[in-house]
Amino acid sequence: MESITNITVRYAETDMMGIVHHSRYYPWFEQARTEFIKSAGMSYSQMEKDGILLPLAETHAKYIIPLKYEDEVRIFTTMTKLGVASCEFGYRVYRGEELCTTGRTVHAITNADFKPFNLKKADRGVWDRLNSLVSDKNRNIRI
Repeated sequence: MESITNITVRYAETDMMGIVHHSRYYPWFEQARTEFIKSAGMSYSQMEKDGILLPLAETHAKYIIPLKYEDEVRIFTTMTKLGVASCEFGYRVYRGEELCTTGRTVHAITNADFKPFNLKKADRGVWDRLNSLVSDKNRNIRI
C-alpha cells in the first residue's frame, strides 16, 4: 500500500536561499506517516491510547532537487519493513513528475513506558493490519 500526501510549501519553511530548509522535511514525513496509518483504517492517536507507540529511532533524507515557496508537492509513503518490535517507512517527495527528495524513518514499537515489545504477540489485530501494508518482498523483516 502507498498513500499520497499533498503539501504546498509555505514561506516560513524556506531559508535565506529561498529553498525548503532541511528541518521541514521531517514534519512533512510525520504528516505523511499519520495519513498513511489513517488510510489503512487506523488512527495513530488511537494506537497511542491503546498503548502502542512508534518513537523515532532513525531518520534519513536525500535532497535531490530543491523545493521553493509555493511549490505543490506530493509525498508518497510506504511501510517498507515491519519487525515484531520495529518498523520502517519510506518517503518520496515529488514536484510534478520530478523526484525531489527521498527519505526513511525507523521506529521502535513500544508500550507507554517506552519499553519495546513484540507487537505480533501483544496485539495480533494491529500486527495483522500493519503487516498487510508491507509489500510481500519486505514482509516480516527484522530491523
